[in-house]
Amino acid sequence: MMQALEEIISGSRNIVFFGGAGVSTESGIPDFRSVDGLYNQKYDYPPEIILSHTFWERNPAEFYRFYRDKMIVRDAKPNAAHLRLAKLEREGRLSAVVTQNIDGLHQAAGSKRVYELHGSTLRNYCTRCGAFYDQDFIATSAGVPRCPDCGGIVKPDVVLYEEGLDEEVLSGAVSAIRKADTLIIGGTSLVVYPAAGLVDYFRGNHLVVINMQPTAADRRADLCIAQPIGQVLSEEIRLD
Repeated sequence: MMQALEEIISGSRNIVFFGGAGVSTESGIPDFRSVDGLYNQKYDYPPEIILSHTFWERNPAEFYRFYRDKMIVRDAKPNAAHLRLAKLEREGRLSAVVTQNIDGLHQAAGSKRVYELHGSTLRNYCTRCGAFYDQDFIATSAGVPRCPDCGGIVKPDVVLYEEGLDEEVLSGAVSAIRKADTLIIGGTSLVVYPAAGLVDYFRGNHLVVINMQPTAADRRADLCIAQPIGQVLSEEIRLD
């Protein structure tokens, strides 16, 4: 399996990586749908309700209480998967990372061209004046965070349920996937749309899926590896 993956990587010149929550679980960030993920924990409301635009508008105090507790992970570090993908970009083999994650770990690892489909917890903006605030501003504030300048609510730059994806980010991701000669899908169950539908734009030579559970893309894949992605990408094999 590992040798087959390395052979595909070595023969590629335009790899795109499409990843989800499973990429960051080895950095200590919970996967929403895993056995130990947020969807299996108990709250007054399910996470998909709390993380909706309607809930943010109607129950902002409860939204931010949950958000600070579960969505902000301040001490997370890139793992072997993030680091290998950044290395492949430096080597000129990988052209883009398309991620559903909001943790900024791909950029922390050194990746330059990252399409964040669902935004980032590292960026926060005042809904009234547009002023920028970092993650620590939200993490250390109490109650509903408000802009010191105008009093507007400071909202995370993340795509909540009921909100649309950023058109520029979406367009860039589609273009990258269309041009790729190899698409590596990793750490995603491919059940969250419209993000999951982007893989349908791939027309290249090799499709690889690295995920602990089966996905809808498995039947089309040249190679499926059901192991932790950090483990898989850390085992770089030298080809003779």
